[in-house]
Amino acid sequence: MTKFVDSIRLAFENELARDKDLIVIGQGVWSPFYVGSSMKDLDKKFGKERIIDTPVSENAVTALALGYALMEKPIVVIHPRMDFMILALDAIVNAAAKWRYSLDWKTPIPLTIRAMINRGGEQGAQHSQALHSWLSHVPGLRVVMPSQPQDAYELLVQSIRSPDPTIFIEDRWSYDINSEFTFNQNLQPLALEGPKVLVEGSQITVVGIGHSTNLIIDSLEFLRGRGIAEVIDLRVVKPLKIETILSSLAKTKRLLVVDASWNDSGVAGEVISMVMEKIDFQLKLQPQRLTLPESPAPTSSSLESAYYISGSEIHKKIEKMLKSLT
Repeated sequence: MTKFVDSIRLAFENELARDKDLIVIGQGVWSPFYVGSSMKDLDKKFGKERIIDTPVSENAVTALALGYALMEKPIVVIHPRMDFMILALDAIVNAAAKWRYSLDWKTPIPLTIRAMINRGGEQGAQHSQALHSWLSHVPGLRVVMPSQPQDAYELLVQSIRSPDPTIFIEDRWSYDINSEFTFNQNLQPLALEGPKVLVEGSQITVVGIGHSTNLIIDSLEFLRGRGIAEVIDLRVVKPLKIETILSSLAKTKRLLVVDASWNDSGVAGEVISMVMEKIDFQLKLQPQRLTLPESPAPTSSSLESAYYISGSEIHKKIEKMLKSLT
């Protein structure tokens, strides 16, 4: 059994040992306050010339990382709060996302941007945002969001090895997720990855995005009987592949998408839109989504408990959809 946060550290340790050109930069990379135990002692093992703690200057640091990647050398830049990665959108959207296109796709740009979502703990509206839908709108970027330790390891390794600029998004609420882990040395290219079925079921397809997948799995404890909900972890937000979802829907005929982000112009809505464009059979019920209220995150702990999605809330939504007629 391995925790999510430990699998991230293992991915860094193995890749830093494998590729001597790989460096990691970002604010707080030497501090557990910023990155938890995900980088513990890596600066001691590989040196502070490869694990580089930077000033709080998001756009400059990301642009610096891009410059290194343009020399075809792999680099990971860490943003311990996704909220303040907004300051680096110029380097990400106007530069990193465009360079492979500008170079006729012939030059690899092995830049990985590790972005952390922080929620709860009364952190307030400016420290609790999941902004993956913004990034998934931009051509030229890959966007991945693991929920399980195995995927945290594999998708990070695949991101580092990818020739495309990749946004690796993790949720701190996933850090203590503990599950079976198998060290896999034969990973396929990131471009081949897509959604994965985690739990098989026959009556409803429930798609999770990032940590929402763990909440869906928690909700299954409330369901009567086994094999009711088929749980699919989206894993790769950009480019969005829905073949696995369509295959599941051919069996269940019901779809719920859970995303702990906002509703409007979100990834949950995009999943549903793509399904309805490509589906060639009749569903029993119109697809539905479960997202956050259209409001910035509250600071009060009592309001937080009402604001964020819970396993019991997902369970109630599933039960309601199962009772609905065509």
